[in-house]
Amino acid sequence: MINKNLRPWKTISKEKILDHNYLLQVEKHVVELPDGKIISDWAWVEMPDAVIILAVTTEQEFVCFRQTRYAVAGTTLATAGGMIEENEDPIEAARRELLEETGYTSESWVNLGSYALDPNRGMATMYLYVALDATYDREPFADDLEDQELLLMSRSEIENALLAGEFKVLTSAAVVSLSLNYINSLEK
Repeated sequence: MINKNLRPWKTISKEKILDHNYLLQVEKHVVELPDGKIISDWAWVEMPDAVIILAVTTEQEFVCFRQTRYAVAGTTLATAGGMIEENEDPIEAARRELLEETGYTSESWVNLGSYALDPNRGMATMYLYVALDATYDREPFADDLEDQELLLMSRSEIENALLAGEFKVLTSAAVVSLSLNYINSLEK
């Protein structure tokens, strides 16, 4: 049975226990659960919100990377993305990140939604976009730390890579899945 009178959790207090820099802050919260139970040491993590983008060129090629990541064994396929700067709209961050990382631009953007990275511990909100009819504008200027190779993949290549688990980071796998779903819905 579905309870239509769900109550939210309440924050009773917060204490910052780590202020690493603007990229990571950790707090200890005292929270009250919907049933009234108090948890006195709930960990909460603050990180900047981010955008994740899958670009599709006018030739229907998907713009991705093969790259290494510190927390991923071996190589992974990935999409463009990055942190939203202070007072920056997510769509503007998406446009900036796509151009910086890939050299591509687009005038046809589809918002695929915003999603909590961890609904119980905070972290960040991820804003997912597909950039359609993307065109190459200039040499990328990515200041990313990862070693990466820009790829243009066909639809069957990206579908097969997704199914084979080659997108090892959830945010990239999610934007690829949602983008393919959106594109499939246009064809029906």
